[in-house]
Amino acid sequence: MMNRHLTIVITLFLSVILTSCETDSYEKGEGRYSLLQADFACLTINSEKQAVSFLTDEGENYTITNPQKTSWIETADTIYRAFLYYNKVENGKARVSSIGSLPTLIPTNVKEFKRQPQDPVGMESSWLTRDGKYINLGLLLKNGRDDSGKEGTHALALALDEIRQNANQTKTAYYRLLHDQGEVPEYYTNRRYVCILLPTEQRPDSVCLTVKTYDGIVVKKFKL
Repeated sequence: MMNRHLTIVITLFLSVILTSCETDSYEKGEGRYSLLQADFACLTINSEKQAVSFLTDEGENYTITNPQKTSWIETADTIYRAFLYYNKVENGKARVSSIGSLPTLIPTNVKEFKRQPQDPVGMESSWLTRDGKYINLGLLLKNGRDDSGKEGTHALALALDEIRQNANQTKTAYYRLLHDQGEVPEYYTNRRYVCILLPTEQRPDSVCLTVKTYDGIVVKKFKL
């Protein structure tokens, strides 16, 4: 069994990256704001567990004209990472077409992991958000169904191996992606997005992320 930190991420990862909202459709217009857009964002949830506004990774803030409820919004008065399709209806307002959970990995001291599986993944993309709060990852995961028709579950987590002080007195945090393929067959590939929440306290000056891929070890460096 993987430890508690990995188990939490398993639950998050079961959320489909793009799921339909309870809103069945959106009105297609032909005006200035009629083009459907897609963005990663921080989603504001009100006291009734409705998504009421969002701040995109590009720094644009919108009020949602059709507040949303989804099965994965379980906590009121909080912020969720999400992936949205939406139409701008006027300045500062947007009508949401669909919304999905964006699983978030939190760096955890490597000593807290009982196991450190590093089954390979595909690494398609990685980038630091404009505000420097998150690193977004585009992963390619191998999937398939067993003889009973069930699709298995992947587990992901992020180990903090060390924080190293450099010769110029800056500090670099060394992260390593942990991945357990489990019993999931590898028949086809699915694209999945996850993000890394970067620390606000004792914040490093840079991050070095190591990912084991099917093509070998990939190291990505980010200056914060």
